[in-house]
Amino acid sequence: MARRLLAAALAVALTLLTAMTSAAAEAGSASWQHVPVPAQVRPQAGLNDAVAFGPDRAWAVGTDAVGREAPGFPLMLRWDGTAWQRQGLPGAGRQGELLSVAATSPGAAWAVGRDSTGGARLLRLDGDAWHEARPPGGVALTKVVTGGGETWLIGSRDGAQVLLRRDGRGWRDMPAPPGAVYGLHIKAGDDVWAAGETHSGAAVSHWDGQAWEQTIVSGFPRSAVGSVLAVSKTEVWAGGTAGFVGGPVGKPIPPLLVRWDGQTWSHVPVPTDFGGITSLTPRASGELAWVAVSRSQKRDVPGSYPPIVPGPDFLSWDGSSFTGHSEPAVAGEGESSALRLAPVPGTGTVWSVGRAEGPEGTFAPRVLRFG
Repeated sequence: MARRLLAAALAVALTLLTAMTSAAAEAGSASWQHVPVPAQVRPQAGLNDAVAFGPDRAWAVGTDAVGREAPGFPLMLRWDGTAWQRQGLPGAGRQGELLSVAATSPGAAWAVGRDSTGGARLLRLDGDAWHEARPPGGVALTKVVTGGGETWLIGSRDGAQVLLRRDGRGWRDMPAPPGAVYGLHIKAGDDVWAAGETHSGAAVSHWDGQAWEQTIVSGFPRSAVGSVLAVSKTEVWAGGTAGFVGGPVGKPIPPLLVRWDGQTWSHVPVPTDFGGITSLTPRASGELAWVAVSRSQKRDVPGSYPPIVPGPDFLSWDGSSFTGHSEPAVAGEGESSALRLAPVPGTGTVWSVGRAEGPEGTFAPRVLRFG
């Protein structure tokens, strides 16, 4: 009897070990996959931003049919759980580009862009249809950000930085920190983090509902941060480029990743030597999950040629270290740029959108998915 019990226990243990090993192997082999865009998307198209609200509901925005003389047409794609479909938009004949998209719920989203004359475009999703909304007067819009029940716009007016907050049915000007703001993370109306730059270098600012407190996180000339992720009061991340002084044209620029621990900002090493951090995204818990690095390059071993080789395009964070991941090769296309990440809430799935290099100086939309 004892032998039978021991044998049964060993069998159960072996089964569990096998299952755990298989799960670990599956997780370790997970990789980014290329997802095709609709065939009706014309050549010379690119994607600028994306947002997801579930496994069967996501949007990506950009422009298509861009030529040497034509500025192209606004492009929006919708993920239905199986494939990306081109989304019909109001004013379909107007040329221009969509720059940013954000959602407050599956049936409520905003998209901003510009027309061929540089005028602002503001679109709003109500249910399943997109409608034109009146943009704030005299403002060139570059980004819409949602979070904590808030919706904010980033733009400029007469060359000056502008931040606007959705207030009831209108938009209200908000104070802006010194310099330029490229990205926001909104946890609440009185807890907003801004990433940008000043004449003194890369800057991160915090809005407490009354005023901005700004910190220069890198004083190196031309350094800037464009993405910020606030996990808690004692953990905030910001990413961008470290900048450079002089040097030959086309000199690679190092990435810049900094972290706030509640008292000080510190530089965080990343496993790539050149490129720009374009996006930070959290996992379901709110902690940092992924970092996207555009134009990622690494120094090769001394004496090798070429001395610089491709680096990881995505960095996954496990709480203590980064693991590098490369985007998949796509036939007829080169590497992608302007990688923008969009996590699928409640899952481990993440979307990445951008534009890929094509033959003879052309480009194509690039959509990737992890998980």
